[in-house]
Amino acid sequence: MSFQKDPVKLVPVPSTNIIPERDADKSPILECRHLGIDFNGLTAVNDFNFAIGRTEIAGLIGPNGAGKTTVFNLLTKVYQPTRGTILLDGYETSKMTTAEVNRLGIARTFQNIRLFNNLSVEDNVKLGLHNEMKYTTLEGILRLPRYWNEEKRSHERAMELLDIFDMQKYANWKAGSLPYGAQRRLEIVRALATNPSLLLLDEPAAGMNPSETAELMENIVKIRDLFSIAVLLIEHDMNLVMGICEGICVLNFGQVIAKGTPEQIKNNPVVIEAYLGKGK
Repeated sequence: MSFQKDPVKLVPVPSTNIIPERDADKSPILECRHLGIDFNGLTAVNDFNFAIGRTEIAGLIGPNGAGKTTVFNLLTKVYQPTRGTILLDGYETSKMTTAEVNRLGIARTFQNIRLFNNLSVEDNVKLGLHNEMKYTTLEGILRLPRYWNEEKRSHERAMELLDIFDMQKYANWKAGSLPYGAQRRLEIVRALATNPSLLLLDEPAAGMNPSETAELMENIVKIRDLFSIAVLLIEHDMNLVMGICEGICVLNFGQVIAKGTPEQIKNNPVVIEAYLGKGK
């Protein structure tokens, strides 16, 4: 099963970054300027400049240890940067917490699946809807009418989101009992429940067979089109990256060594030497 996408032209934005031409009339949903972080004197990421258009599917690739997950942790405020600026939807995030940037519009999945295994599939999705719940603690304890109205609404929304991945039939299953691929999909659904404008996927195809990976590619594009959001993914499966990403950023030893379209990246001699390998 192969996935086809239309070619996309990348254009400069006011800084040194690039985004898809169709998003050029709007400010990037994310822009990093000279971002860097040091750990005990060791530089993990340095002078990271990157932007994502509002409906772009972008890739962040590089060898193991290149700093990719560190960048995700900076974007989601797990780490505070040593230097540089992160603009999310035009807002500078330097003083924000993880919860605050989530409410502003970033959601993520993890390289190692993080679900509440003993809760139902539906309850895992409902946890992602917490920002939208509008009843007080007292109303929840006393089970007042607004509590039941909000519970009904969250159930309906959770089922809508599960339906995107044809997972309504698993709603009452314990999350830990799902097949591996379904657990991956559930983690994405839970992230979507927070109503993000930027979805970060950390190695979403890890452990998947070729058929599951092809389905994932279709679903990522479906998510972007259905929700009109941007997606940034870390991935080692180059067929997936080259198949759906419009802009790609390549990291090596914490430094950006190339940015461009898939065609530009796979023909870049510096990238070939550092990561893709000869003949790939």
